Amino acid sequence: MKITFAKPGLPSTGVVVVSAGTGSKLSASAVKLDKKSGGALSRAIRASNFEGKKGQSLNVMALAGTKLDEVMIVGLGKAGDITELEMQHLGGLIYAGTKQAKKGSVTVAVDEISDAKMTAAGIATEIAYGAQLRSYRFDKYKTKQKAVDKPSIKFLTLQCAGFANARKRYAALGKIADGVFMTRDLVSEPGNVIYPDTLAKQAKTLEKLGVKVQVLGEAQMKKLGMGALLGVGQGSARESKLVVMQWNGGPKGKGAGKGNAAQPIAFVGKGVTFDTGGISLKPRDGLDILKIDMGGSGAVIGLMKALAGRKAQVNVVGVIGCVENMPDGNAQRPGDIVTSMSGQTIEVIDTDAEGRLVLADALHYTNQRFKPKFMVNLATLTGAIMVALAHHNAGLFSNNDQLAERLTQAGLEVDETLWRMPLGEAYDKMIDSKIADMKNLAGRLGGSITAAQFLQRHVDNTPWAHIDISGIWAETDTPTVPEGATGFGVRLLDRLVKNHYES
Repeated sequence: MKITFAKPGLPSTGVVVVSAGTGSKLSASAVKLDKKSGGALSRAIRASNFEGKKGQSLNVMALAGTKLDEVMIVGLGKAGDITELEMQHLGGLIYAGTKQAKKGSVTVAVDEISDAKMTAAGIATEIAYGAQLRSYRFDKYKTKQKAVDKPSIKFLTLQCAGFANARKRYAALGKIADGVFMTRDLVSEPGNVIYPDTLAKQAKTLEKLGVKVQVLGEAQMKKLGMGALLGVGQGSARESKLVVMQWNGGPKGKGAGKGNAAQPIAFVGKGVTFDTGGISLKPRDGLDILKIDMGGSGAVIGLMKALAGRKAQVNVVGVIGCVENMPDGNAQRPGDIVTSMSGQTIEVIDTDAEGRLVLADALHYTNQRFKPKFMVNLATLTGAIMVALAHHNAGLFSNNDQLAERLTQAGLEVDETLWRMPLGEAYDKMIDSKIADMKNLAGRLGGSITAAQFLQRHVDNTPWAHIDISGIWAETDTPTVPEGATGFGVRLLDRLVKNHYES
């Protein structure tokens, strides 16, 4: 779908979207259409339950007195309801309500709203962003789709005063959407398409945007002492990889060497491209969805694409540990002891608690090599976090209050919300092992917390946050997220960077 911005001026044909506020107060463009149709819009509203509240819409077909195929009236609610996030939701609503436009083109008339804190250009920008996010589809493997099942909308035009400014503002948001779409694509792909090597190759495509990408194979990781990560992948026929992505859009660093970037911020992702559970084999039901166990790495790749695409003025490192957890004759056994890159030994109680082993080495490597200001890792780490929070929040764990607060606020701003969970000495003692430094599973109680405690043992004193994103597969549509892979984390972390870390 191509999105454009234009000066005000309602088209004479096609599909048009206008708005109304609380009490069905029509916008200026809607008033023009109502007069042109001899009051047909007003009559349609009176005959319906439409009241102009946010989230409401009314579609009027073949409006009398015009040649328009359809008019969609959307509710803006009160002036206080007109926020960036609500306008993105409105954009998603508009896309969902007009995606089958017969002629493939939809025009949205965006008027100035009295008492609103956003200009028409600002409103148009956010509506376009929301519509773009909602337009995502993953249907590449459908060979016999009926035309009626596919969206016909190809062009979305937003008319507003200051349209040139809206176009400029949308340029950066469009790049973020590109990152979200890449993440959704990666998470949606099956395990026979995305595996460690191909996931690494997807990261390599970011080089065309100026991202430096390095891929470490098993021989290199063995020399580094990454016994925890390598243990997870040793049952797979596919070689494990560690991918390092660097975007140096910020200032150069003193004492960092000629041309080198100043101290970066770092994002680390779990990339288990398929998780059978290993020898601790998962049950059959729902096993197919375990292709999403690389969602953390997918989010980091998408974030790096978004930041590079919009030329963010920040130095960022993205590291992903890519493995496949399979149960063959060479697979890691329950009871094995491995040595992580940090030198700490780990008793493997359950081979299905593998993500923390991958992240242990990835986090230590990132910390040791780059000495970042902070690290944030994302992982589909535990089912326990979904028992606690369902799909409504991701779990947040952190050793730094400021970082936790900034992440929480960023999540609220982009509708990727976080709920902070506890860490503490009592939980940490639960992962002590009798025969090694720690064990990778403490039992069912506090499962998401003890997993976070395990990760904390591999970050030293660096400010760090762990986001448990196990609920990243949407079972139903929401305003800006269609059913399927959500792309959770890209918008959240981009907003964190934008709010606090760009020069």
